[in-house]
Amino acid sequence: MTRSPGALNSITARRIPPIQCLLTFEALARLRSVTLTAEELCVTPSAVSHRVKQLEQILGARLFGRTDFSLTTDGSSYLAHVREGLGALQRFPGASASPGRRRLKLAVTPTFARVILIPRLRQFTEAYPEIDIALQVSIPLLDVIGEDADLMVRFGAGHYADVEHIELARDTVTPLASPSFIREHGPFERPEDLEGMPLLRSPLEPWRTWFATTGLDMAEPNEGSQFNDIGLMCDAASASMGIALVRHKLGAPWLENGTLVRLFDVDAPSPHAHYLCWKTGIMDRWECAAFAEWLRKAMG
Repeated sequence: MTRSPGALNSITARRIPPIQCLLTFEALARLRSVTLTAEELCVTPSAVSHRVKQLEQILGARLFGRTDFSLTTDGSSYLAHVREGLGALQRFPGASASPGRRRLKLAVTPTFARVILIPRLRQFTEAYPEIDIALQVSIPLLDVIGEDADLMVRFGAGHYADVEHIELARDTVTPLASPSFIREHGPFERPEDLEGMPLLRSPLEPWRTWFATTGLDMAEPNEGSQFNDIGLMCDAASASMGIALVRHKLGAPWLENGTLVRLFDVDAPSPHAHYLCWKTGIMDRWECAAFAEWLRKAMG
């Protein structure tokens, strides 16, 4: 049966919420702040609250948690539809440009990028399809970056006077070695068994941290292979070049596939942590603020 245009228009009007409610919902989901949303849309904070409440009443579903404006399950699902719809409305037929898109340049340490960020990054790109990510590698501690970046993930002690920053994650370290290395040089039953062994070195993870935790009276090794990337050091340990002191989060892929195993059931807190850093004023750009908030929660 074919509906008349009048009947179809009536059904459509009942199903589609007001555009101002959809715009407010999208902005509040992105900014997580009534004040910032009101400023972006040039309305009052009470108007923001009213529009969200109106949208929830129309849909018959709760979209936000009331304390921190985190999305409910329904809210997260609906947000994807709203952004898709708003994006379609912004695309004028025949227009080649994409004025609504944003480009976000990230400088990330290599192993953090491979092990932590990339497996989660699709969640962000699906939530913010209008943001194009430009990812480049930076060297931990040395802060070697190929070009200027909007946001940087640094690894170190956190004393950064040149940038604003937040701590993303801390971890514990433990010695790891390949099964073949253990068969050749083991068994390893107590920390003292490390004496005379080839200890792989990195300024990112000084051995003195683990030595102090175990009470082992050994000096920081000053000979042997050295690496400025934890992933490379894990690969070297997997090739039986020696024993590596590795953080659990970054060493997870090698532990899970069995190329590295723990030597002892003893962990020590790493003296360093991962930090998200940015220059003053960067967070005024909504795409930077959105990524920082997403990454903080993803790491949480």
